[in-house]
Amino acid sequence: MDPFQNRRWVIMLIMIGVGLIFIFRLLFIQVIDETWSNRANQINSTIKNIQPPRGCIYDRNYKLLAGAEQAYNIMILPKEIKEKDSSIICDLFNISINELRLKINKASSGYNVSYKPSVFYESLTKSEYAKIAPNIGQISGLYGEIKVQRGYPLPIAAHALGYIRKISKEQFNKPQNQEIYSNNDYIGITGLEKTYELELRGKRGNENFLKDYAGNKVETIEKKPAKPGNDIITTLDSDLQLLGEELMQNKLGCIVAIEPSSGEILSMVSAPSFDPSVLTGRDFPEQYQKLLLNDSLKPLINRPIYNDKYRPGSIFKLVHALIALQEGVILPSTGFLCDKSIIGCHNHEPPTNLSTAIKHSCNPYFYQVYKKIILKGRSDNYFEDSRLGLASWEEKAKKFGFGDLLGVDIPEEKKGFLPNVDFYDNWYGKKRWAFSTIYSNSIGEGEIGVSPLQMANLSAIIANRGYYYIPHLVKKIGKNKIDEKYKVKKKTQIDSVHFIPVIEAMEQVVLSGTGLSAKLDSISVCGKTGTVENKNFNDHSVFIAFAPKENPKIAIAVYVEFGTWGGTWAAPIASLMIDKYVNGKLSIKNRKKKEEITRAIILNKNSDFTF
Repeated sequence: MDPFQNRRWVIMLIMIGVGLIFIFRLLFIQVIDETWSNRANQINSTIKNIQPPRGCIYDRNYKLLAGAEQAYNIMILPKEIKEKDSSIICDLFNISINELRLKINKASSGYNVSYKPSVFYESLTKSEYAKIAPNIGQISGLYGEIKVQRGYPLPIAAHALGYIRKISKEQFNKPQNQEIYSNNDYIGITGLEKTYELELRGKRGNENFLKDYAGNKVETIEKKPAKPGNDIITTLDSDLQLLGEELMQNKLGCIVAIEPSSGEILSMVSAPSFDPSVLTGRDFPEQYQKLLLNDSLKPLINRPIYNDKYRPGSIFKLVHALIALQEGVILPSTGFLCDKSIIGCHNHEPPTNLSTAIKHSCNPYFYQVYKKIILKGRSDNYFEDSRLGLASWEEKAKKFGFGDLLGVDIPEEKKGFLPNVDFYDNWYGKKRWAFSTIYSNSIGEGEIGVSPLQMANLSAIIANRGYYYIPHLVKKIGKNKIDEKYKVKKKTQIDSVHFIPVIEAMEQVVLSGTGLSAKLDSISVCGKTGTVENKNFNDHSVFIAFAPKENPKIAIAVYVEFGTWGGTWAAPIASLMIDKYVNGKLSIKNRKKKEEITRAIILNKNSDFTF
């Protein structure tokens, strides 16, 4: 045989052998051994949400009230968790194998489906995350995600600011929320956080990337950056707010201060309050339950707007004086006897005119004023005349913002209550009530209910000589100014001329009347005290005021539950707030007064208010 031919066959056999080896190896890899096919299958695309930084909230002077603090969440993809990693995960987070299984099952059920990431462990600090980050990178199905949570430089204004928490299943399932939120997002629940949720939260971004079998990112396919939320500039003065919260320590009640010329709320204090930072982080559920269920003083209640069961007491005499002057049933010079046989009163000089009556808060005088408002001879029938008079009174009182929502830009505002014809018909029966049944309304008692925000708004109305702006808490959102509705004057239909004698009288209240404890050496304060009867415990202390008398800068209402006379606690608290805001700091004398008030404890856990 030709030697060359032999070599050719040898070479062919070698080539065939090598080819068979390659074919067998390929068959083994693709059919018998699944390792490489599994690895190829695990190189897939993953979409990861990028959470937008939530907008910050500032006071009117651009001091930070609610900012952003960086934390970390450990996210889980249940379908990617390996059994071999279970013990490592348990050791890393100090949990049992049963706890791990519960977490995985929770992440795989409901609106947390197994192919979507959900929170495994939340709100780790930077140092906590640094300790476990290297291990997390080696575990398939777990990864770290930056989380921006609320931070509060000052522990104030908790009720006005509100709080955020993880979106609930019910909220997430609402159709309008599907495109905005993921199942791990946080959402505003109360206060400004709720009202301005869409402006504050921004728009989430996302990153679509390839991931290898070990969970490492191989390549970014597409990345859409998150759009940060808008910052909000509020109307609050943080220095004034801080002072108000200090003054109301160990007390029940509230303070509301408004700038009359704009309706901007300068301070909104609800006492007791709480540090807003306790409702952040992974301890939120426990802290929330503690505040909600375990504290009988109900610190979560926003008293300035939510409690509309406060009776206004004698501050409502100002409303009756203005209505009576407008209707012409009294003049500034009108006098009445202080007849204590009709309705009780304290001893004071005879109320020979309106100014003296307001100065000393004479109950019998305003009994007569209210009687003239109600009984004007609209009908010869006494009962019908009372019905017609009450209907007219209700209509005019509503113009002051009572018995209706003022429209403040935080949720849960309540209307208050003005008793009307239908109310008394249902209570007593038709033609079974008349003025003699309802005269306690004349001094702000009876069935009248108002919120402290409405009280402060009354003070702003008088300061403005007959109109107000909707009270609001926001000056600016991002680069946008506030809604035009907050710039519209709301008129009371009381001629401005009638406010002059009332304002003069309010000045006398502070100079030498029942509100003497609100007197300031450098500022002309116009105010009115109120003492709300409380049968079971101490009476409630009420005071409204504005200052200065000309070109007022601040209108205020203070309500101290169980504080006895209006001039005992509410009036001096109001004077300190006025001094601080108008002068920029407290006088030396008022600094001492502040210390005394701050130390005072006026609490009654058996409050007669039902929220």
